[in-house]
Amino acid sequence: MQKFRNTRKVFANFAANMYELLDRIDSPSDLRSLKPEQLEQLCSELRSYIIESCADNPGHLASSLGAIELIVGFHYVFDSPADKIVFDVGHQAYAHKVLTGRREAFKNNRKKDGLSGFPSRSESEYDCFGAGHSSTSVSAALGLAEAAKLQGRKNKVVALIGDGALTGGLAFEGLNNAGISRSDLLVILNDNNQSIDGNTGALHNYLLRVTTSSRYNRLKDKVWHSLGDSRLRALIQRWIRSVKAYFVKKSGGDLFEALGFRYFGPIDGNDIEAVVQNFRKLKSIGGPRVLHCCTVKGKGYAPAENDPVVWHAPGKFDPSTGERKNAPRSIARYQDVFGQVLCELAEKDGRVVGITPAMASGCGMTVFAGKFPDRFFDVGIEEEHAATFSAGLAAGGMRPFCNIYSSFSQRAYDQIIHDIALQKLPVVLCFDRAGLVGEDGATHQGAFDIAAYRSIPGAVICAPRDEWELKQLMYTGLQQPEGPFIIRYPRGAGEGVPWQGADFQVLPLGKAEELLQGTELAVVATGPAVNRALEAAEGFEGKVGVYNFRFIKPLDTQMLEQIANKYKQVVTVEDGAVKGGLFGAVSEYFASHAKGLLVEPVGIGDSFVAQASQQEQRAAWNLDREGLEKIFRKFLEI
Repeated sequence: MQKFRNTRKVFANFAANMYELLDRIDSPSDLRSLKPEQLEQLCSELRSYIIESCADNPGHLASSLGAIELIVGFHYVFDSPADKIVFDVGHQAYAHKVLTGRREAFKNNRKKDGLSGFPSRSESEYDCFGAGHSSTSVSAALGLAEAAKLQGRKNKVVALIGDGALTGGLAFEGLNNAGISRSDLLVILNDNNQSIDGNTGALHNYLLRVTTSSRYNRLKDKVWHSLGDSRLRALIQRWIRSVKAYFVKKSGGDLFEALGFRYFGPIDGNDIEAVVQNFRKLKSIGGPRVLHCCTVKGKGYAPAENDPVVWHAPGKFDPSTGERKNAPRSIARYQDVFGQVLCELAEKDGRVVGITPAMASGCGMTVFAGKFPDRFFDVGIEEEHAATFSAGLAAGGMRPFCNIYSSFSQRAYDQIIHDIALQKLPVVLCFDRAGLVGEDGATHQGAFDIAAYRSIPGAVICAPRDEWELKQLMYTGLQQPEGPFIIRYPRGAGEGVPWQGADFQVLPLGKAEELLQGTELAVVATGPAVNRALEAAEGFEGKVGVYNFRFIKPLDTQMLEQIANKYKQVVTVEDGAVKGGLFGAVSEYFASHAKGLLVEPVGIGDSFVAQASQQEQRAAWNLDREGLEKIFRKFLEI
């Protein structure tokens, strides 16, 4: 309770005097005019501002609170925007946005026509590289550093990567290349794993001071170059590494130095004085180097520190008490249905296993993890590995359900083709967050999965219209003897259709169903958009027919033939990209088999979808009831 009382006191203080320092900062140059002893107060004000802003306008809170000192330290020591900071994922970048001329605009963060929730090159000159998916920072920063070198510029490049993002294979590819490049690249490892806190003490601090000393590094460089590539240099290097590894236990320094980086740390990344001191020293040291910073996710706000998983993106809350204001759910979310059905299937079939790339809570797999810990695999932020690992499990006789967010599945495209489909291995791929996802914006929209995977031989692609169909499609996927079985479903609540206790049924593969007979216009829809089409068709007095194409591949060509014989106009409706999606599949078939039939799409057009609520995004693409009614009236000339 003491931490909560402290939280209330902080907000009471700032309510009285507002933001004494923060209100004076419109750019990093203003920040650099502050005295070093003022930085701690600035960090505190930034925390309060971000907490208060996110209380009413939800966002990714805990990650940004933990990185405040690192961001303040960067902008205080380095000369941005000439010097570049590349964020990994971007969840931790809120303080960066506030300090770079977007303080007032931050109040509309993640809203329609507001700021992106992630760094965006189109938004600010201080955002040198966009970041929505993880593990990209080192590769991008290396590219920026090499570009600067080739163009004769002396600007510094910094990559800020969290320990979670460091699990991604791309991060290691970047480190491996950067280590041999000799580029002037500083990687800041933002490590909020609290088990690292044991790395403290006088000897450790002494070694840190020595290894960041400019005199030490000038001498080391001079001796190093004089030794060339001799055997003596190699012996000395091995000895230094062994001594460092002994004294800096659990630091990971051995790993980074083996990759060609000079390793420094760990330091307290929430101590602004230590951060500034080490940034200044490392700024003058060239070559690839890593500064290991230990931080606390949710730092400075007790509820977020105590439960960083929930407070990663907590929704609306009372900043003074930490009480979350999320409305109770009366309808199950698709992710919850997935998790419960997976448990039911696992009870029936001992071969069922669950795999997730670090999205256990988000995809609804935590209950499964508790009930079947030996059959649950969280592989970290490694979508490619998740897919190939699932293929290996299938090759070994198991029946894997691999759950990946739709937009993240794009990173495993080669593995889905090469390791699953080509070998005809039975893997059920569940793509959560398919379609329009809302405030996370362009980097997270699940718009491309149908178009991406429809061309893969042997793949099955399906989309349930409600919770009951999701349950039956999961069971149907378990029965398939070979090949990837892809189920895509949206973020958020279902339709309220009863599904708990329903008997399992195998749905006929590649079969659609006629839900509403019509006379003039056929609506071929998939996923929950089927329900909006039904609602919209109600007011057209039997003129509009609605068809549920729960299977996009294989396509029900018999049903399409019936539609072609009955109608002259067809509208396809899908919560995904129309180019190559359901519209692509239907129009390709009709182009070959039904000359003269007019086919028009409703779905996501040829553009990236910016942040807004799901309702606003669906309205913009006519994927709500009102939009579909408008489309139907146009076709029926009403």
